[in-house]
Amino acid sequence: MSSSKSSSMPAPHRLRTGLHHPVLRTWQSEAEVTLADIVYPIFLTAPRDAKEEIAAMPGQFRLGVDVVVDHLAPLVAGGLRALLLFGVLPDDACAKKDGTASYADAADNPVMEALPLLRNAFPDVLLITDVCMCPYTDHGHCGIIENEYVCNDASVARLAEIGVSYARAGAHVLAPSDMMDGRIGALKDACIAAGLEQVSVMSYSAKFASAFYGPFRSAAKSAPSFGDRRTHQLPPGAKRIANRALVRDIREGADILMVKPAMPYMDLIQDAAAQSSLPVACYQVSGEFAMIYHAAAAGALDLKAGVLESLTCLKRAGATILITYFAPQLVEWLGSSE
Repeated sequence: MSSSKSSSMPAPHRLRTGLHHPVLRTWQSEAEVTLADIVYPIFLTAPRDAKEEIAAMPGQFRLGVDVVVDHLAPLVAGGLRALLLFGVLPDDACAKKDGTASYADAADNPVMEALPLLRNAFPDVLLITDVCMCPYTDHGHCGIIENEYVCNDASVARLAEIGVSYARAGAHVLAPSDMMDGRIGALKDACIAAGLEQVSVMSYSAKFASAFYGPFRSAAKSAPSFGDRRTHQLPPGAKRIANRALVRDIREGADILMVKPAMPYMDLIQDAAAQSSLPVACYQVSGEFAMIYHAAAAGALDLKAGVLESLTCLKRAGATILITYFAPQLVEWLGSSE
């Protein structure tokens, strides 16, 4: 019988011999960030020539439809492949907000106008549209309010209408961010009924009621006028209900699952990847962007190293799609290497 000293297993300290060369380190890594993984969220607004820097999100802009193509052209030329579109109503257009978000799919809505322009200008770029009511409701909530609560079924019906309108305007993927129960199946059914079978649905399956959304709400001007969204977004400590939501959306036909926010919820990213073979997206939200950006600005960390490490770890956790406001920097950092 051989002794333990003759075991074929290497001593633990010898693991480092696989790391002494850059190529070896690449081979040891199970996750690498590429531009094919990246989705860039952008904000579309009026007037048509608007280009407003967002104070809470340095380097990010609210863009009018007449400037968005020129703004994005260098990024697309550098390798950016996917966009996530959000609509924003300017302060002087508040009269267009109402209880049913009727402006969400109006012909002159900036998202509705931008979709065919972007489709024509960048035929190879994947166009994802946020499907939600909060930017267009006079109360700022994600659905139709009845008796001071969001009415799930009425909201789902309206969200399906909005989604079909975006699909007809040119969206490749619909991304409902409202967290209403049953909206994935409703969107899929509505698109099929409208002859839009090729449209995909990216489900915000595990979206948490998070403190990390603050800069986004300032950017999108979508903060609720009363109460909060904790009745339909998930509590930060809720793992089991998040997993039930993932299973529900898989059964309803989601094409892509999403976890939002990203870094504080990496265990849920791992769970989502384990639930099915569907692609898993994660959203590195505005608060996460702000933390990394301001830490780098203060000299606490190197921006490139911090961004790439954060995204690499999200991929390691199981994400295959990375939604991040650092997309312009990633085009610069990664574009020349692909």
